[in-house]
Amino acid sequence: MQNDPVETKLSAARTKLILDKPFLGALVLRLPMLDADPEWCHTVATDARGFYYNYDYINGLSLAQTQFALAHEAMHCALSHFARRQHRDKARWDLACDLAINPLLIAEGLTPVPEAIFLSEFEGMTAEEIYPCLDENEELKPHDDHVYDSDKSEGGQRGSGNRTDEARNKGAGGGPGADDNDGGKGEQPPDERESPSEGQGIEDPDDGPGEQPPEIGGEGGKADQPPPLTPEEAEQLSIQWKQRMAGAAQQAMQAGKMSQLMQRIIDHLLQPDLPWRNLLARYLNSTARDDFNYARPSRRDGDAIFPSLRSHALDVVVALDTSGSISDTEMQEFVSEVNAIKGAARATVTLHACDSRLVEGGPWRYEPWEEFSVPPKIGGGGTTDFRPLFEWIEREGLRPDLVIYFTDAAGQFPEREPAVPVLWLVKGKAKVPWGTRIQLN
Repeated sequence: MQNDPVETKLSAARTKLILDKPFLGALVLRLPMLDADPEWCHTVATDARGFYYNYDYINGLSLAQTQFALAHEAMHCALSHFARRQHRDKARWDLACDLAINPLLIAEGLTPVPEAIFLSEFEGMTAEEIYPCLDENEELKPHDDHVYDSDKSEGGQRGSGNRTDEARNKGAGGGPGADDNDGGKGEQPPDERESPSEGQGIEDPDDGPGEQPPEIGGEGGKADQPPPLTPEEAEQLSIQWKQRMAGAAQQAMQAGKMSQLMQRIIDHLLQPDLPWRNLLARYLNSTARDDFNYARPSRRDGDAIFPSLRSHALDVVVALDTSGSISDTEMQEFVSEVNAIKGAARATVTLHACDSRLVEGGPWRYEPWEEFSVPPKIGGGGTTDFRPLFEWIEREGLRPDLVIYFTDAAGQFPEREPAVPVLWLVKGKAKVPWGTRIQLN
């Protein structure tokens, strides 16, 4: 019996990825390939468990483009896009995820599919960083269907991942919709008689519940659209995909075929996920000058020398970027967070506001026991220039323990790095030439 040309193309594309791009190939190997019903799958799709494809669509792609399509869906899973949306609008989030993935794959030398979206200004950015930069009425659309998620407000439009109750009941015989509360424990691999591609249904000994793709139950042996993941399933799959990503990266590095770009992305994703508030608190507390003193005591205290804890209040300079890129609400949130932390860190705070120059009326100084708040009528709204603050610090002969600058980082920096530690809390995608940068988005 002659092999099906689409199945052969998918198998060849996956094999070539394993040989040429072992990191991506190892991830693709984790996704069983399912011939999907074209009524819902217009191109390709994933539910974080399987790779769904429209037969005619794959048939129209070249081998190189098929590699891109496979790797794209695998990267959605590896980057846990299905578990990171939180409160964000689904349509914009899906777009941000594609804009984050496609530059990575193009940089890896893969040939994008014709419908793939790419904007150079978002290269190197995560989906969370891209999302706030997108217009709510953005006309760009992802080329694939993200069926791991749903948004009831979208009414089941393309890529929303919604299913009617009738469709859920139709999959109750063994698909992911059989019982959402058991995490998919009752799921079975695709029927062997309808196996859409060689190597489907590969089981991993470390895979937990909910890992098997749905049965082939549509017309003509086509896969039905799976239901969205439950929060429990998404959390479990996120942990498993992180483990898979770490294992795939290790294998690729051992083979000497791991790009530096991918390595940086992986290192970032495998780090503990801490909000900026936690990072700011940890940085301030680690800067606090608490130490033990072993100075010889008075003779009246005896001959023994015991350590005593000596504390010194932190001297912190805080600067607010009032150029107009930071909203009043965001300033209030930032100042409230610093106020909560400074008491525990025993920090004295000197506040400046600055756009192209220091705002009149400043600076404002707050002792550790005083409430730290945004002064009324703080002014600003011009262009951004960071030099006035550091010129003021040098002119006053100050040596603060820490300078914290709350900004979008889109401005003029001093030509040389100041002799004080600087912590940038950055809203947006701009980089800083020196200091420690904490992303706010």
